[in-house]
Amino acid sequence: MLSRSLLCLALTSVSMPLLADTVWLKNGDRLTGKITVFDGGKLLLHTDYAGDINVDWKQVKTLESDQKLLVTQDKHNEIAKALKPAEDGKVILANGEPPKTVDLSSIQLIMSPKPLITDFVWKGNVDLALDFQRAQNNTDDYNIAFKTTARHGDWRHNAKGEYSRETTDNSTVNTNNWSAEYSADRFLTDKWFWEGRLTYKRDYVEDLARQRVVGTGPGYQFWDDQLGAFSLGSLINRTDYEFSNGSKQNFYSAALKWDYNRFLIGKKVEFFTNGELGKPLSGAADYSLDSEVGLRYKVTDWASLNLKAEKNIISGASDGDLNKTRYTAGFGVAW
Repeated sequence: MLSRSLLCLALTSVSMPLLADTVWLKNGDRLTGKITVFDGGKLLLHTDYAGDINVDWKQVKTLESDQKLLVTQDKHNEIAKALKPAEDGKVILANGEPPKTVDLSSIQLIMSPKPLITDFVWKGNVDLALDFQRAQNNTDDYNIAFKTTARHGDWRHNAKGEYSRETTDNSTVNTNNWSAEYSADRFLTDKWFWEGRLTYKRDYVEDLARQRVVGTGPGYQFWDDQLGAFSLGSLINRTDYEFSNGSKQNFYSAALKWDYNRFLIGKKVEFFTNGELGKPLSGAADYSLDSEVGLRYKVTDWASLNLKAEKNIISGASDGDLNKTRYTAGFGVAW
């Protein structure tokens, strides 16, 4: 009797398929994998055999999933415990109550609800841009930048850095600078956090040779999910300037910083912008702005092309203003 039970259990285990989401297409094809997100008319399906696949939503006949998914329908959010296949152009939302059948055309968004972060989560990117011009005046220009975030429980650690250099064939250095920043966020609630930050910048060409900033203050995380994140923070900073002629300047300032990114077209394209706008509490300078905006186009699961514009302004400094704009295009990796 025991042997028969074990045999039945073994046969049942072998015959049961591995749990996977299924997408039926109007042309009769069937795709299996894991539904990652639906947004902007594209359904992103992660597969073991072909990586991430972007499926045109208009070509989807119906779909099935046993994972819990957040579904936005007619601007109303609903967490479905499962999705069940239905007739052409429809899907069944199973919520533990009488299931309901809805039109696929009425759905604007599908994604996994954000879980409570208890384990270590690490993400980031490295962008590299190169420009070698060979003409009457040769120019070598390159830029490398990284940004990474690690989250565990109520703590989030952020680090970023950048190095830029531009030289001409007569050994003239037009740009040579680097910067590094570290900040730690302690979440007080799901949205509110308190931030502490250290920043250092070194420029070997401009009059403003060194910048050191220590700041702290509250921030608010509007959202952070598979489609992107947006946060605002306010800081009280202690800033130290050191100029190339040896003079120094220090002051306190209030600043507003932002960090925004949004994935589009089935996470194929990413729009991002971040920066800080500061106002000294004394007459040291009028204002300062350090910002960037750009796009990344995903080529593979980990590689992307990027286009960025950076703006750095310090207005009203006693030993000279700073106003720099930089445009870069290159490639990068993300994790």
